[in-house]
Amino acid sequence: MELWLRFLKNKTAVAGLVIFSAIVLLAAGAPLFADYHESAISLDVYNRLQPPGSGHILGTDEMGRDIFARVIYGARISLTVGISSVAVALLAGGSLGAISGFYGGKIDNVIMRAMDVFLCLPDVLLALAIIATFGVSKVNLVLSIGLSFSPKFARIVRSAVMGVRGSEYIEAARSIGARDGHIILHHALINCMGPIIVQVTLYVANAILTISGLSFLGLGIQAPTPEWGNMLASGRAFMRDEAYIVIAPGLAIFFTILSLNLLGDGLRDALDPRLKQ
Repeated sequence: MELWLRFLKNKTAVAGLVIFSAIVLLAAGAPLFADYHESAISLDVYNRLQPPGSGHILGTDEMGRDIFARVIYGARISLTVGISSVAVALLAGGSLGAISGFYGGKIDNVIMRAMDVFLCLPDVLLALAIIATFGVSKVNLVLSIGLSFSPKFARIVRSAVMGVRGSEYIEAARSIGARDGHIILHHALINCMGPIIVQVTLYVANAILTISGLSFLGLGIQAPTPEWGNMLASGRAFMRDEAYIVIAPGLAIFFTILSLNLLGDGLRDALDPRLKQ
């Protein structure tokens, strides 16, 4: 309750939560607003490039598909892939980071040096390499982005676990014969979830931006499946005269990233023990 009250004092964080909640609700309720196959997928060349307000809230694209329908169904894909990618990164990188931070010594040195090798490569480049190797699909997209983020999560979790591994409750758990795996899961990680939750929020935004970038390059979600990045790619040829084609997906990306960043900043401030009164 105290955490929630501190969060509510941050007006920009509350604004971020409201915006993100609205995006999630639109994505979850997309079938209530438009039919997927008829509005977001099916071609209708007789209604192509219709401006906003002409029977379509945001107009139609170059193939006659309803842009509003494609934006809200695209939100489903972006959010699902983004959250799933961060979950993979947290599971893979977080596990290695927890082991490294808890045991230290040679184990820590080996794991962190391996992570350093992957950190030398930019996230997008590493994701591109994985997709180029295993092919373009939604599953491969999730795995490629998740694995490219894993080294950063390994460092985040390692630092958090190292900060609590010498605590009295850890020693108490050891003294009663608790196994290392139990201590890591039920004592170390549970008591350092604050900074991890904040980073998860921020990296979901990063993952959504990466997904859009890969789709824009043709290596992410493939048309005609609606996704914000491929909507920008297909509409860029018409943006001089029909700018609304790219404005809608562009604003969707902008507000999603903005809301997650505001939410992450608010969580960081609320979870900071130095701000407790």
